[in-house]
Amino acid sequence: MTSSIELDVAVVGEALVDVVERAGETAEVPGGSPMNVAIGLGRLGRSTSLVARVGEDRRGDLVRLHLSRAGVELRALVPSERTSVATAHIGVDGAATYEFDIEWSLPTGLEVPSSRLLHVGSIGSWMEPGALAVAEFVRARPRGRRASFDPNIRPSLIGDRPAAVALIRDIAAHVDLVKLSDEDAAWLWPRRTPDDVLRELIDLGAGIAVITRGADGAIARTLRHRVQSPAWPAHVVDTIGAGDSFMAGLLDAWLDLGAPPGAELTREALEAMVGRSLRVAAVTVSRMGADPPWARELDRNNP
Repeated sequence: MTSSIELDVAVVGEALVDVVERAGETAEVPGGSPMNVAIGLGRLGRSTSLVARVGEDRRGDLVRLHLSRAGVELRALVPSERTSVATAHIGVDGAATYEFDIEWSLPTGLEVPSSRLLHVGSIGSWMEPGALAVAEFVRARPRGRRASFDPNIRPSLIGDRPAAVALIRDIAAHVDLVKLSDEDAAWLWPRRTPDDVLRELIDLGAGIAVITRGADGAIARTLRHRVQSPAWPAHVVDTIGAGDSFMAGLLDAWLDLGAPPGAELTREALEAMVGRSLRVAAVTVSRMGADPPWARELDRNNP
């Protein structure tokens, strides 16, 4: 896991094209949770790279152009015959449901660029065979390098539930920050409350655990503190990329704090992290597709 230049964030996971079906119309836009997080970080001014499989095809060209415009580098591109696809069906309430056609594997000996923070998640963290390599990236990262994890579970793609849960728990036990949606939490720990799940994540070893709750905002916990924050007001166009934008905002705010791995945050710092993340997500849901805000859109004159 080496590179001559250290970045703010290296993201490992899938990049794909969302085929968005809405009111009888279809559009193709770049997507995939890890790529959305990388795009969000790039737009917020963070030097970011993405490790992903991208096809040498028209859809792959869309992905590469999208990353380039946000200043995100494909430093460890894994060539593929075709670019993976997610079909997003948008309901009248703006909520998205998905169908996937995706391939996920990583070659032996692949190196992840050096960075202050390693972020992994989504399909790439629990779909084998690539998930095993992702888990090893997390375990083998240099001492002092932070890591974060968002499993972004898609039950329709999971064949062996116990194996997937074991992979997710293993990664969660080796990172500093874990973010789940409330749906992720309910799938991983059925019949457990969000607070029970947050405590479970802290007990596994995460220093910061967060659960997003859609229109109800988010709950976050460290060993000593718990905060609950409401969502920012927004007119919801669709929810594509909302959780990924939240994740990008969370990582951006965490890096701003400059706290070393394992450092206990103050309640005020935790509240500020979550508040900024909810603000970033609110911008994304107010417009079509996974379109996270640029840093300039978050100034005081553009709430």
